[in-house]
Amino acid sequence: MVITKSIERFHSRVSSDQVETKEKWLGYLLGPAGALLLNAVLATYLNVFYTDVLNLTGIWGGLFLGIFPIISKIVDAITNVLMGYVIDHTRSKEGKARPWLLISAPLLTISGVLLFTVPQASQTVQIIWVIFSYNLFYSVAYTMFNMSHGLMVPLSIRDPKQRGGLSVFNQITTIMMSGIIVALVFPMLIMPILGVDQSKWIMLMSVLSIIAFPLTILEYFYTKERVTLEGVEEESKDMRYRSQLKAIFTDKYMIVIYLYYLVYTCGMSFKNLGLVYFCNYVLGTYNDGITQTMVSVIGGIPMGIGIFAVWPLAKKFGKRNVTLVGFILYALGSAICWVNPTSMGVVLAGQFIKNIGGLPCAYVFMALFADVLDHVEWKTKIRCDGAAMSINNIIAVSSVGVCTGIFNLILGRLGYVAPQLVNGETVAAVQNSATQTFITFSFVGLEVITGIILVVLLFFLNVENGIEKKQQEILERKGIASDDNE
Repeated sequence: MVITKSIERFHSRVSSDQVETKEKWLGYLLGPAGALLLNAVLATYLNVFYTDVLNLTGIWGGLFLGIFPIISKIVDAITNVLMGYVIDHTRSKEGKARPWLLISAPLLTISGVLLFTVPQASQTVQIIWVIFSYNLFYSVAYTMFNMSHGLMVPLSIRDPKQRGGLSVFNQITTIMMSGIIVALVFPMLIMPILGVDQSKWIMLMSVLSIIAFPLTILEYFYTKERVTLEGVEEESKDMRYRSQLKAIFTDKYMIVIYLYYLVYTCGMSFKNLGLVYFCNYVLGTYNDGITQTMVSVIGGIPMGIGIFAVWPLAKKFGKRNVTLVGFILYALGSAICWVNPTSMGVVLAGQFIKNIGGLPCAYVFMALFADVLDHVEWKTKIRCDGAAMSINNIIAVSSVGVCTGIFNLILGRLGYVAPQLVNGETVAAVQNSATQTFITFSFVGLEVITGIILVVLLFFLNVENGIEKKQQEILERKGIASDDNE
């Protein structure tokens, strides 16, 4: 595919062959912040908006919120495959993934606003609006952004140290958006104000959607695909999608990392879905402004420490090894919470331990994934960035969709009662014991199981052994001096 000349006029502001300071701060830290903030808010609160503000839980006997996310994610999975194919067949002076960042910027803003401007109309109109806006955002706009954004670290440079640094910068933004703003500011200051008033939700989410536009443009201008640009001619020989898929699914490290990501995403999906409900109905009271903030503060402190600690440890002991030990703590911390989920002290202690354990995964996953991509290229002589990322995203969106559907279906079947707006005040019901038990398992119980499974999977992910030598061999095949990778 050839990108139009109008897009190619938007040249990258990064020209160096090595990673620059402005690239780190503007392209990997600040640039993604808008879209990641919008997505983090949606990941935590969109389902709450559907269940509590629009009161969709009872539609079709609870089946709508159970089936709709699953079907939508099937559509999302298809668009991920298409987007992966498109990225791998994109040819431009700006690379193959970056141009799609530029195109995604206005789509993120438009679809983000539409998600919350559901009209006060008949149930049929609301259902159609919800389905359309949800798929426009997730299946089109965010798929386009997320796949392009996700490839920026693997395509930025081959040097493991510089690439690892970019991975950390990239993850700092994710942690800041989800672990600080959404986890701390929202429950303490914003949610008590919003309640179940749709007009307030529309105003807030419109602002966040608009902010995403200029920041995504900033990410486009201050990133560069050095790996893509080092050998376009060699890549064009092996662009058959079937060859790429064969290279991916015959590699043991790819299989392991995909299984790893599937298990991790399922655990995280149920935890994210259960967080607000757990704090509202099990540990605290509805939007009390304290409970969720306390849980998030204790969970967020390790994330701040991790900025300085994780990468030095990963360089010394290996990314896989540090992540493996981390998941042992991850399972232990979740188990502590599960023992006494109604005790604030116990839950906070368990969350602190769990989040320390989750640090390595949070900060070094993309660097580890990039090593696997390089390993596949070394073994097969085929670069599979778009195809590999599309599969990665399919796993993410499919598992999130299935988990959301299951969560909502069980919630509805167990008798979840949505809050009501009475005289301008939000009044919440007391949930029955079965609903509370399920919410507790979703938030703290399941991650005990997934943590143990992840420890086992990581034993087989020793891709770092000899990776620098493999990277050097790849460059030598392309006739690039080996000292470029030092």
